[in-house]
Amino acid sequence: MSMRRTHLYQYHREHGKLIDFAGFEMPVWYEGVIPEHQAVRNSVGLFDVTHMGRTLVKGERAEEFLDYMLTGEVSTLEPMKGLYTLMCNERGGIIDDLITYRLSDDEFFLVYNASNREKDLRWLERNSQGFDVSIQDVSDQVAMFSLQGPKAEETLKKLCGEVAELKRFQISRYRIQGLDIMAARTGYTGEDGFELFILDTPLQEPWKAVRFWEMLLEAGERFGIKPCGLGARDTLRLEAGLCLYGNDIDEEINPFEARLRWVVKLEKGRDFIGREALMRVAREGVRRTRVGIALEERGIPRKGYEIWNEAMIGVVTSGGYSPTLDKGIAMGYVPPEYSKLNTPVRIKIRDRLLKGKIVKFHPFYNESRYGWKRDKG
Repeated sequence: MSMRRTHLYQYHREHGKLIDFAGFEMPVWYEGVIPEHQAVRNSVGLFDVTHMGRTLVKGERAEEFLDYMLTGEVSTLEPMKGLYTLMCNERGGIIDDLITYRLSDDEFFLVYNASNREKDLRWLERNSQGFDVSIQDVSDQVAMFSLQGPKAEETLKKLCGEVAELKRFQISRYRIQGLDIMAARTGYTGEDGFELFILDTPLQEPWKAVRFWEMLLEAGERFGIKPCGLGARDTLRLEAGLCLYGNDIDEEINPFEARLRWVVKLEKGRDFIGREALMRVAREGVRRTRVGIALEERGIPRKGYEIWNEAMIGVVTSGGYSPTLDKGIAMGYVPPEYSKLNTPVRIKIRDRLLKGKIVKFHPFYNESRYGWKRDKG
């Protein structure tokens, strides 16, 4: 079976190193993971994330339907605002994490993980019976880029000055040099930035996406913008302590274990799938919890490596080298009694147990120096 491709496949093939990711032929890097990572942390980088899923949900009962499907309180969303939330199964396991935007009173735009495109769409359709809503997968009709970094706003302002007014988790429509664009102020790197949706752009007619990509690279040239691949996307999100579906969260992990309690609104006025199971977890507590680990010896932790105290207590779910901190960092699950900050742990790399400790991980870095909260002065 052949791999799927985005609108920018020809660009990626000419300039990047391609890999199979979630069935898509995508660039893992262009120049290299570290220079691309550093471009985003210190200036600006541009990602093609068209492989992600995008769905429109419309209808008079769309709000009620999504309140039933999601852990967040969709009814509190004002038009043109979004929220990070989860879809759970009846056991409270995480089907996916996603962002939901309210475009109008009865129209919503959902953005979710590439690896779950078909699964999420089937789950939405299967549970829509009785709600009389329209569910339209627009993933192949809308290209999607992510412009990230402290210079992202200045870059995009060169094409559209109005975007400076956009607040975090807001979305708006723009007409930029003849192209219809939606821009949302969010991302998956920990930095300030925008997720950009190029509308009415079928895969068979990629020219609008290609043109906008070139416009963005030209607009960011004075800031040293770099096209970035999945490698830098992964190191950036790991430093920010953000989950990767299939690694850090899945249908066997519930939001309380994943430390995503803040996006579960048990008290909202409507029932939702998984609520009863999650109420039970809230009462009884968890047997494992997601933590951040920083190594104190040279080494690179990877997914599946064992986490030790006096004995093995868990496994790494995401790990790697942090270019910002110049050390190995990881996330994984351990019993709650080992989750206190500065608890000594060790990670087994080959036949060695390397020293580390439990650290603040959302994010790992100093927020006054890096990330969207950084001191602007």
